[in-house]
Amino acid sequence: MVAAVLRSFRAAAVARPAFRPLVQARALSISLPRQAGHSAPQLLGEGVKPGQVPTDEQQATGLERFELLGKLEGVDVFDMKPLEVTRLGTVDDPIAVYSLFPERHVGCTGFPADSHDTVWLHVTKELKNHRCPECGSVYTLNFQGDEHADHHH
Repeated sequence: MVAAVLRSFRAAAVARPAFRPLVQARALSISLPRQAGHSAPQLLGEGVKPGQVPTDEQQATGLERFELLGKLEGVDVFDMKPLEVTRLGTVDDPIAVYSLFPERHVGCTGFPADSHDTVWLHVTKELKNHRCPECGSVYTLNFQGDEHADHHH
């Protein structure tokens, strides 16, 4: 059966005259890119010459490179320092957690710090206050992001 199908394709290919395009077109892969005079930050390292061992700056790419370049400039780009808690949050005066997203995970270790094991709270902008079940400290989300960022319309 397969042999019959192959014979029919060969017969069709022989019977058809050769097609010649009237205009020769360049392949897209060799076309020069258009530039508007500016570009996105370069998140690819320059690499290293063959036979050498690359440094972190030379081989890092993407988010790792973004973080590395930030550290070289003295900026914590992902804001990884712990939330400074100098008091116990109450319903009237909760501890505000800054966020660019409508939700965030907060690890409560109690007040004073490390008075209990870490309890992870899912803090959202829909619910005003979130209370730690271990120590009773209250957290609220200080949402500073775009209200419509999660809508893809």
